[in-house]
Amino acid sequence: MPYSATAGGFLLVLAIVLPVAGVLIALLFGRRYAERIALAVMPFGLAVAIAIAVAVSNTRQVLQYVIGGWQPPLGVALRADGLSAAMMVTAALLIPAIGLYARPQFSQPPGTERRAPLVFWILLLAVWAALNAVFLGADLFNLFVALELLTFAAVPLVCLDGRAETLAAALRYLLFALLGSALYLLGAVLLYGAYGTLDIALLSARVRPEPAAWAALSLMTVGLLAKAALYPLHLWLPPAHAGAPAPASAVLSGLVVKAPFFLVVRLWFDVMPRLPDRAAAQVLGVLAAVAILFGSLLALRQVRLKLLIAYSTVAQIGYLFLIFPLAGGARVGHPWITSAWTGGVLQAISHAFAKAAMFMAAGLIYEALGHDRIAGLAGVGKALPITVFAFGLGGMSLMGLPPSGGFVAKAMLLTAAVADGQWWWAVVVLAGGVLAGGYVFLVLARALADPSEPLALLAYISRTRQAVVLVLALFAVLLGFVPLRPWELLLIGRPDAAAMAFR
Repeated sequence: MPYSATAGGFLLVLAIVLPVAGVLIALLFGRRYAERIALAVMPFGLAVAIAIAVAVSNTRQVLQYVIGGWQPPLGVALRADGLSAAMMVTAALLIPAIGLYARPQFSQPPGTERRAPLVFWILLLAVWAALNAVFLGADLFNLFVALELLTFAAVPLVCLDGRAETLAAALRYLLFALLGSALYLLGAVLLYGAYGTLDIALLSARVRPEPAAWAALSLMTVGLLAKAALYPLHLWLPPAHAGAPAPASAVLSGLVVKAPFFLVVRLWFDVMPRLPDRAAAQVLGVLAAVAILFGSLLALRQVRLKLLIAYSTVAQIGYLFLIFPLAGGARVGHPWITSAWTGGVLQAISHAFAKAAMFMAAGLIYEALGHDRIAGLAGVGKALPITVFAFGLGGMSLMGLPPSGGFVAKAMLLTAAVADGQWWWAVVVLAGGVLAGGYVFLVLARALADPSEPLALLAYISRTRQAVVLVLALFAVLLGFVPLRPWELLLIGRPDAAAMAFR
């Protein structure tokens, strides 16, 4: 099936080339200019992402670009549907915000020879390029390459400070990621051997319910779950996200873990929409439910703020995978399939903004106090009111309180669960919201309490950095004003079989 050229297809190439060019120019000019180059590239990258989303929305069709004019399976194609556009805009908004926040922490003072600033800015752009390649890829092998580039850009972010514990966390992250990569690649080999192509569009027409396809789907799904840190493959995430510098934690939790989730969605809904059945979707749902409850309970037990937020990420990832039993297990033609689809994707987007804001708020608190022990946060609410307020707004989205984006996402998942008679997922969503309220209010209660002695701040926290955190938290809340119905943008490019759910 040939790919037809579409107006604006060149924007897809530009979305990947811009951050890659920033990486190369930063390497060429060295440490003194890396920050300026990265910050100069970011507005153009945001403009490109918005232009792609506008083009997809206005034309109501998928943007496509065939590199070199070579049609798949010999050539490489880029493809942007509604889901791709939404995720690209999310990344394009978060990356510049994280860059502005990170400037004081990763600046290069004149006359110094620090390596960390150069490495950070290069890796931040590399993560962005790899994310865009994941969101736009139309071939399973090219998606594998993009996912590996993302891994090798994300892992060093964990151990930028060079401490022994962060090095150990980065090594554990790398081992889980490599295991996931090996399983994914083995599944891709099986698919290529059976069907002679790895192009998503061609595969979706050729894949049949047979042992090779089942084995490939199982291997690739498990590999991606290891990278996404879905329970019980979550062991690498808490030490990696909690130990990394705050800007890196925001990137990892807000964006990086969404890429493997995005690829599982591609596999189940685009590559093999007729292969998984209701039982397979329920298995993913059970893992998601355990992640929600287990991650939330562990978050309640943490004594450090960043560890609490990290275990919260384990729980919130679970909500993403409820899309499979709800949007992929419903009866054919069920009207609530699109609600579950929209709710799952909106959960990914709102979580990205909320969790980035919470990790960055925790970073400011650590800089101000010299620690992030929850028991020692008394008085920080008065010392850093904007930061604590932003943390609370992000927590409100995690709890699913109106009018936050988390509320709309969870309400749509709840509605889909009840409408399809799968009430047990509704119970899980509600229980997860209550537990999230417990750990968020625990932190806020400590932060707003009066200290036993005057609080001494170790560092001045600029209003600019606090404003960046607040803006991200407000984005998570403003998503709650999206109408409580299926989002038309996210349905652009959905194959008929995927839009009507699995058999």
